[in-house]
Amino acid sequence: MDTNAQPLSRTPLYDLHVELGARMVPFAGYEMPVQYPTGVLKEHTHTRSLAGLFDVSHMGQVRLSGDAAAAALESLVPVDVIDLPVGLQRYALFTNEQGGILDDLMVSNAGDHLFLVVNAACKAQDLAHLHRHLDARCKVEELADRALLALQGPAAAAVMARLAPETAKMVFMNTGVVTLAGADCMISRSGYTGEDGFEISVPADRAEALARLLLAQPEVAPIGLGARDSLRLEAGLCLYGHDMDTATTPVEASLGWALSKVRRADGARAGGYPGADVILGQLAGGVQRKRVGLLVKDRMPVREGAELVDAEGRPAGRVTSGGFGPTVGVPVAMGYVPSALAAPGTALQAIVRGKPVAVEVAKTPFTPQRYHRG
Repeated sequence: MDTNAQPLSRTPLYDLHVELGARMVPFAGYEMPVQYPTGVLKEHTHTRSLAGLFDVSHMGQVRLSGDAAAAALESLVPVDVIDLPVGLQRYALFTNEQGGILDDLMVSNAGDHLFLVVNAACKAQDLAHLHRHLDARCKVEELADRALLALQGPAAAAVMARLAPETAKMVFMNTGVVTLAGADCMISRSGYTGEDGFEISVPADRAEALARLLLAQPEVAPIGLGARDSLRLEAGLCLYGHDMDTATTPVEASLGWALSKVRRADGARAGGYPGADVILGQLAGGVQRKRVGLLVKDRMPVREGAELVDAEGRPAGRVTSGGFGPTVGVPVAMGYVPSALAAPGTALQAIVRGKPVAVEVAKTPFTPQRYHRG
């Protein structure tokens, strides 16, 4: 967005970030902490070894209510919402008529309503999309009075169990309501780092008290957007607007695992969402290009936008995310390559400042995901 056109928004934790010495940068229309004084590398390793606290309050939180909410939402996403059990969350994608991805989101069944979390940069368009298509069938409300915190890392479970013992029973993608810092919080056991962890939706006026309570735990440190990016990249997780967009389908983006069986060609509720013909056709017949992981065989990080070429120097796609992977110890990247070049082990080159850098197609995640599946 044009940051000159309108002032940047601030999350309820803005003052706390400044107090903690964060370097604030514009991100998706908000002033957000990119790093704290310890720096991105230490924040990354702290999250992988103990627990990191992330402010993700810039993301959109939406409630869908009414008897037809699940069926209504299924008209916009290629996933099973109708049979999503109470207390569970699922990854979903808004698609367009060409099968392209409008945004990725989380959907949880809270019993009397569905709770959605959408990306910050897509929040306004996602809300407009939901209102336009669903207003006649269910109630769509933005929960603008709530903040969102993420506690991530191998010590996250111990921290949460100390503050809310009932969280110990939760496994990956479970959701529930617990009291934290005197506030009713909607939580899920999930996150965006590849680690075990929790995402916590809290009333905005209690967000700072909760953040301070979590930061007072000896395992917890504040983590900025810089480490959030390196953590999710190592975990092989897509960033909307970079690794997928309106010109990318879920099949091209290697997100076929997210397309529920029941919504596939032979499923009980096949299709029925925008771009279904394109997506189902690709599931059956394959795609021309695919998102892959790339291990860089050099110390030189390969960044978003770098062109890829094959062994003969012919164009072979481009990099969509890249940087140093502190846990892996080498630069890593993701990008799109022709399907014929998508097999792990395929040798390619990335053009960095006019020079070829050797890369190899690799399986993702680059570092094992450690979700708590029970």
